[in-house]
Amino acid sequence: KARNKIKVEFEELTIITDPREAFKAGRVIAPPRVFAMGDTNNAFNNCKYVFEDKVEIGGQEHLYLETQGSLAIPSEGKGIKLFSSTQGPTTVQKTIARVLNLKMHQVEADVLRLGGAFGGKEDQATHWAVIAALGAHITQLPVKIILNRHDDLRMTGKRHPYSVDYKIGLSDDYKILAYEVTYYQSAGACADLSTAILERTFFHTTNSYFIPNVRATGISCKTNLPPNTAFRGFGGPQAMFVIEAAIHKAADEVGIKPYQIQKNNLLKENDMFYYGQKAERANAAKCWNKAEELFHFSKKEKEVEEFNKNHLLKKKGISFMPICFGISFTNTMLNQASALIHIYSDGSISVSTAAVEMGQGVNEKMINIAAKVFSIKKKRIKVESTNTTRVANTSATAASSGADLNGNALLIACNNLLDRLRRHAAEILNINDEQHIEIIDEFVLHKKEKTGITWEELISSAYLNRVSLSSQAFYATPQIHFDRTINQGHPFAYHVYGTAITVATVDCLRGTYEIESVEVVHDFGKSINPLIDLGQAEGGIVQGIGWMTIEELVQDEKGVLKSNSLSTYKVPDIYSAPKKLQVHFLEDSENPFGPLKSKAIGEPPLMYGIGSFFAIANAIKAFKPDVKINYSSPLTHEKALMHLYQGKELIKSKKEGIESNLITEKT
Repeated sequence: KARNKIKVEFEELTIITDPREAFKAGRVIAPPRVFAMGDTNNAFNNCKYVFEDKVEIGGQEHLYLETQGSLAIPSEGKGIKLFSSTQGPTTVQKTIARVLNLKMHQVEADVLRLGGAFGGKEDQATHWAVIAALGAHITQLPVKIILNRHDDLRMTGKRHPYSVDYKIGLSDDYKILAYEVTYYQSAGACADLSTAILERTFFHTTNSYFIPNVRATGISCKTNLPPNTAFRGFGGPQAMFVIEAAIHKAADEVGIKPYQIQKNNLLKENDMFYYGQKAERANAAKCWNKAEELFHFSKKEKEVEEFNKNHLLKKKGISFMPICFGISFTNTMLNQASALIHIYSDGSISVSTAAVEMGQGVNEKMINIAAKVFSIKKKRIKVESTNTTRVANTSATAASSGADLNGNALLIACNNLLDRLRRHAAEILNINDEQHIEIIDEFVLHKKEKTGITWEELISSAYLNRVSLSSQAFYATPQIHFDRTINQGHPFAYHVYGTAITVATVDCLRGTYEIESVEVVHDFGKSINPLIDLGQAEGGIVQGIGWMTIEELVQDEKGVLKSNSLSTYKVPDIYSAPKKLQVHFLEDSENPFGPLKSKAIGEPPLMYGIGSFFAIANAIKAFKPDVKINYSSPLTHEKALMHLYQGKELIKSKKEGIESNLITEKT
């Protein structure tokens, strides 16, 4: 009845879904920003080769298994307890408090686990939480809201599409001397996280390469679409696709292999990023060289060439994809975390952090850290739900920083408790020698000898002797800073490096393709849990392949999403995944800023998927050497077919060959 009484009057405005058109119309979220180093104008004058082109980058649907949802329950004192499918419990808490005119301590947000997120629940989960909380506040009854898949697809933001112009200049020995790029970002109807995402695009403009003269301009443009949002990589993948497209374009024009430019320009130790930070522990070349050696690139390249000579209607392509991805929130204040740990009198442990478990295995990593510090069995440890009452003022689990920030906070808390326990063990043993006390495999040792005191006995004694068995700790990433007035600073704690070699096969009659193999050397640091990290790498690679190949968002002329179901929006299945997917852990890599010397794993592997676009493109070029590759992602089967039959002359020149080979060659 209430709905029927609502009357809506509206005026149709001009619909703009193209960010370039939005920019021309003056519809921008924020003023343009520029990141620059060196003198590009002068550098281009000294280049032997200069090329310009445009790149179009499509968005991507998160397609988490669990759709957006929240349950709000009224609590004492006009408060709200909220169970939300969110990556950012404090964001939800703060927004609800503001909407309901409550203090933050009156709103308790609790997250047990998520059925996937990929960035889509970092900011956009807040809407549904507020709706549920408002209903519960007014009715004083529990209110639950869960979106069905169709509504979730229609209403939520995606990965930001970009339209991009670039100009690249090379010397006669294929050094990239200058690079200019202008990003037109499709933000959607309002900002969401668009300006932050554009900033990370700036930070990854040159990917894994050192370029002495850089100028990057970016504009976040207001388009008539649902506000786009965070997605694994947070703007970094878009920047990497553009520089790789520029390199491949230059290689085509010069008549060399793209990897000749790529390898020749990899970052070296102490190279300066254009945003003011030095490359430290730069493993770009190390990963590249290891990939060449381990995966027998020279042999693989010859096999591809031989295959292409012997097959008319099927062609293979091969590509390299190096990555360099910065780890930290680029908003410095977000790089903080707290942890709370209780050891109960029976020796079991409760751990609370701000990390949200969404399938990435962060809870298991927290257990690994605590078990490692105390040298106890993992079954003794439980990770609690992420709760704003237990751990306050949390940063969202995003930017690949969940394990880093919360793991370091937990490490501090565990070591604080361990010091207390070692002191108490020395008291039990009546010795003044706590520095030689250790706990190994749930036994107390003194000078490497067992004392007979077990873990449970030590904890029980500590409790009986009034030793605190709880610890709260705080961690803030050191050394990072960034001045947005000059776009200079040290925004990242460290960088993650790696190299992928991708091989694709294209059916040049039908335009269909398969990703034959993706072989990767990745810099994991000293992995806390190799199995989890391997799973994250493999999943990220396949998700990146999907973004580059079959995941196409389609809107009608009014901006209404037409690919709004799983029958019209395709994501990789087992048949779309590479036939061979191998990930090698780079040896002898340790990270002083990661818990237990590890490196973040969430986002970087997705960018290896970019290599699939260029492997497919190279296969197309093997069939039609004069083809003009349109660097527009995703490179769907339809787009591949259109490239293969680009121009009438192709049909004429290939017709006889195709007809004569249809019987003899399997297609």
